[in-house]
Amino acid sequence: MDVQFTDREIDVMQVLWERGPSLVAEVRASLEDALAYTTVLTVLRTLEAKGHVGHEEEGRGHRYFARVKQQAAQESALRHVTRKLFNGSAELLLTQLVSDKNLGPEALQRMRRLLADHAKHRPDEEEG
Repeated sequence: MDVQFTDREIDVMQVLWERGPSLVAEVRASLEDALAYTTVLTVLRTLEAKGHVGHEEEGRGHRYFARVKQQAAQESALRHVTRKLFNGSAELLLTQLVSDKNLGPEALQRMRRLLADHAKHRPDEEEG
């Protein structure tokens, strides 16, 4: 499934992933940007129309919840970036990440372990 969000939608989804089901006012209060209630409601309704959010009635309002798991959104975004900016090459993406000067030795060590674990689970595939 390809899941794509605008920056504003990501901000709202992040609130739902962190807080869980939330009223519009709760989402609004959790956002870093001071948005109008109607703006937050519009974003939630747009996300619902896309199938990424659902809601349950609660009193006079609605409690919105994420229908898309954060990990699924991350994987989809990464596939999209890899396809669009790195010609579909995970190797080019990884090279860019590793060459980032902000990576500390602990992060690099964790990446080495992940790559080693990945290689152990795929022994029949050729390197390349």
